Amino acid sequence: MISMQPAPLSTDAVVLREAIARARSGLVDREVVAEVVVLCAVAGEHVLVIGAPGTAKSEAVRRTADQLGGRYFEYLLGRFTEPNEIFGPVNLRRLREGSVEFETSGMLPEAEVAFLDEVFLGSTAVLNTLLGILNERVFRRGSTVLSCPLRVCVGAANSLPDDPALAAFADRFLARVFVSPVPDVRLDELLEVGWSANSRPSDPAGSLLPALDRLSQAARECDLKGVRGLLASAIRQLRQAGVPLSDRRVVRSQRLVAAAATLDGRSAATADDLWVLALIAPTLDAQATAREALSNLVAQGRNASLVYAAEEFARGQQARAARLVEAGRRLLDELGTGPLTHDGRLRYEATLREIDAGFVRADAPQALQDMRGLLVTAIQR
Repeated sequence: MISMQPAPLSTDAVVLREAIARARSGLVDREVVAEVVVLCAVAGEHVLVIGAPGTAKSEAVRRTADQLGGRYFEYLLGRFTEPNEIFGPVNLRRLREGSVEFETSGMLPEAEVAFLDEVFLGSTAVLNTLLGILNERVFRRGSTVLSCPLRVCVGAANSLPDDPALAAFADRFLARVFVSPVPDVRLDELLEVGWSANSRPSDPAGSLLPALDRLSQAARECDLKGVRGLLASAIRQLRQAGVPLSDRRVVRSQRLVAAAATLDGRSAATADDLWVLALIAPTLDAQATAREALSNLVAQGRNASLVYAAEEFARGQQARAARLVEAGRRLLDELGTGPLTHDGRLRYEATLREIDAGFVRADAPQALQDMRGLLVTAIQR
């Protein structure tokens, strides 16, 4: 009998799925950030993370970058940040020869994954040069013209800028993720994870960028014909609801739809992938409006690789239940049947609290009811 090998698309999707799971481990209520960074990397787009200081934005990005591998560049921008701190210094040898060129080794133009904290504090010179890298993946400065290998740039800020002059720059970040302090229901988990914060998940044996690049190519070839009419209808609903969307964001939203389908191991997009549209709404209020406007269309949205993001932006009970069943199964496997420690009991209790906070017991899917029963039994042993 000839053994059937999995299709490359499915294989690469599983590889990225496992990397996302490793990045999520140790993150509390920041799983969406890790997943959206990978979604945008596959889509060839950039993501903006907005949240107050101390909300683990940087940690979520670093963990994800660790898993993807490749050349990583990170910098905290300020009003007095010089362009050479981001793009590299002038090549003095070439300058003496009369040519203004730049040494870009180890700097943003040669990065494959980048994280720019307080991104809106950059000077005009920094942001204008950055635009070329974000839009065209080309660095132009002086006589230096360099093709950039950047897969995804993550920008972070405490809030969106009020300055209209920064609107065009902000629009280059297609996806937006807004984070807030960890909710009370997950505080026990936060305290436990925070106490062992120095432990980081192991990095993969090698860079996962080749798998990511194959998925990016698959996303560019993804069949959108079956969903394009629904996509246009959804965009009309968003605009009618008052969500401001530029034509550029509308067109490029197709990349997120295709990337979501690809990360789910499919070569054609469906209505289940349209939950990503809430990500392109530019403000927190606009995202809430988008989720409400699209609630009927995306209520069943789910994604095997992007389980937390699909749950958050589809608000789908099916996706949430599937994620909690999987979390319970992993917990039971990890803690086993031996004596239950104090920390183990706290982890069981945290999962049970999240189940009870999200579902009326009698209306919960049967699989989730069964998992709740297993967790209750485990905590009583």
